[in-house]
Amino acid sequence: MSTNGISMALKLQFGLINSENRYLTAEAFGFKVNASGTSMKKKQIWTLEQDQDSQVVFLRSHLGRYLASDKDGKVSCEEEVPNTDCRFMIVMQSDGRWALQSVPYLRYFGGSAEYLSCFAQTIGESEMWAMHLALHPQANLLSVGRKRYAHLSIADNELSMDSNIPWGVDSLITLVYMDGKYSLKTCDNRFLSNDGKLVMENGPNTSFTLELRSGKLAFKDCGGKYLSPTGPTGALKSGRCSRAGKDELFELEESHPQVVFQAANKRYVSIRQGVSISANQDDETDMETFQMEIDKETKKCMFRTSGGNYWTLVTHGGILSSATEVEENTMFDIEWLGRRVALRANNGKYVCTKKNGQLAAVSDSLGEDEQFVLKLINRPILVLRGENGFVCHHKNSNTLDASRSVYDIFSLLFSDGAYHIKSGNEKFWYVSGSGLVCTDGDKPEDFFFEFVEYGRVGIKGQNGKYLRGDKGGTLMCDGCRVDASSLWEH
Repeated sequence: MSTNGISMALKLQFGLINSENRYLTAEAFGFKVNASGTSMKKKQIWTLEQDQDSQVVFLRSHLGRYLASDKDGKVSCEEEVPNTDCRFMIVMQSDGRWALQSVPYLRYFGGSAEYLSCFAQTIGESEMWAMHLALHPQANLLSVGRKRYAHLSIADNELSMDSNIPWGVDSLITLVYMDGKYSLKTCDNRFLSNDGKLVMENGPNTSFTLELRSGKLAFKDCGGKYLSPTGPTGALKSGRCSRAGKDELFELEESHPQVVFQAANKRYVSIRQGVSISANQDDETDMETFQMEIDKETKKCMFRTSGGNYWTLVTHGGILSSATEVEENTMFDIEWLGRRVALRANNGKYVCTKKNGQLAAVSDSLGEDEQFVLKLINRPILVLRGENGFVCHHKNSNTLDASRSVYDIFSLLFSDGAYHIKSGNEKFWYVSGSGLVCTDGDKPEDFFFEFVEYGRVGIKGQNGKYLRGDKGGTLMCDGCRVDASSLWEH
């Protein structure tokens, strides 16, 4: 998928649900496939790979093996490299479901439970599959036709597709999945209706069927029309088209954390004065907002400005926003100090705030001038996904599950370098004496977010331990270190 250089288009990962409401499942034992899964966990997640020059697709399991069918309709999932038998076409149905057709043998894939085959000559109910996206549901939405991003326009009370780059909290879109349909939720907890209005209640007019077209997404409303940008601001609403063309296609791109820094002088770090970076502002605008991009290999962090440049170390320890490409001097180590952070540049020195407010990497030790408050600004609503699934309220208690295929949406409130997490019932998260994370607190409790890996955050409680999902799927705050069990997509 295309990208504008700020973000990468997300790989499409999803579950496939058959007519009996069961998920296509790839078993580790014998690389067998069945349609027996009752919810979408790791074994039920498939990644779509597209042949760039055609409509041919490949379906890769969580084990890195490819779905295949032979000439007799026998289905397997053990190929490490896709061959001819792994080639399928997606045949879209009017209700948004898919039929998967074997390209070499022209037969359709279907069945139930252990009895799957790819031998049907026509598409029946058992050859229909519904797509349930497995992506983290918070992303930036790009219009393929306009090459612009969606953002909440409060002045016009609409989702406008007119941003050159997805910047700030208003560019965050949350996909809400319910009963096979998707809704688009804005950062202020409203839903997009098919007439373009933003409403508080989710209903038929805010529910869309998600369709896949050449690797891009289209949203079809309850009347069979498609969302598209209209008018000079690109207001997002259903148009007149009952077929999806380029104007009706969208991509989801990863939403990186965007932050503001407050220095020891209580002022915000800014580029308002040009390329020099100084803590000299009293309010938060795009000029004081920086995108955190964490390098997958080194775990070091780059800070990008709204103009697309990076912070970089220059001679004599100066820090400027003048780099146009990532290189060693644009990478910083972050030290997480509870309510404060420290940044260490490529010269091994800490970044400090000088008397005139300018930032410079000249300090050998940590003092007050080397510490900053880091505030995440583009996650007012929080969805967490760990290695085993999403975080969701437990049905019968005040605890949280950490291995669900559905997610709950929580509010994230900033408090002097820490965060308070609020449930939909206006109660707060807290950690019990036994390390359980509970959701019925009357008073807020501090949690500390550490952005330590690409696309992942570690969350530390007041007890100094990290949130993790235990083997039973319960969310605990007893992790001693940041590892796979205590890292969260956010």
